[in-house]
Amino acid sequence: MAHVDEIAREIVHREGGYVNDPDDPGGATNFGVTIHTMRRLGLDLTDDGKVDAADVRRLSEAQAVQIFKDHYYHRPKISQLPVKLQASVFDMYVNAGGNAVKILQRMLATFGEVVSVDGALGPQTIMAVKRAAGTAPDHIVDAYGIERRNYYYRLADRRAASRKYARRRDGGKGGWIVRAEEFIAAKYHLSAREHKERCAKWG
Repeated sequence: MAHVDEIAREIVHREGGYVNDPDDPGGATNFGVTIHTMRRLGLDLTDDGKVDAADVRRLSEAQAVQIFKDHYYHRPKISQLPVKLQASVFDMYVNAGGNAVKILQRMLATFGEVVSVDGALGPQTIMAVKRAAGTAPDHIVDAYGIERRNYYYRLADRRAASRKYARRRDGGKGGWIVRAEEFIAAKYHLSAREHKERCAKWG
């Protein structure tokens, strides 16, 4: 697996630069770091006594990489997961916070593991992941990626404003779906027809 620095840089490049989409609950975001995260960390980069969009704009790529490594990889203990699974969970944690772990925990329950769905990677969840991975780590990576994809579709089912992230204007796969499938073996990717059918009820 790529080193955590490389994975963090890939996430930053995937997230892109400054955006402030009114349909995105994350608010002003730069390199994937939201204004809410910067406020939580007290990152007043303009030294004006408040953390606002100006501070988000000032965030550098290097600072974003460090934030992801410290607060989205090491702190939530993603480093303790099976190596092959780390990149996908890390990427999802940046995108969805503790929901990344809840997706993993719910998936483990379908494998017969008894874990609490609390969004925290404690000893119970980590041991359950290692047991489930067993001798077939690629299987759990694909299974997690598919659950990520399902999470995005369900989110778009519930929230019409989020559908543009799951389906492009031309009907193709939106950024969320493409992102999830980057971590899934090609044989498990949805075809254009399957994607269209999944989104059909959105109108």
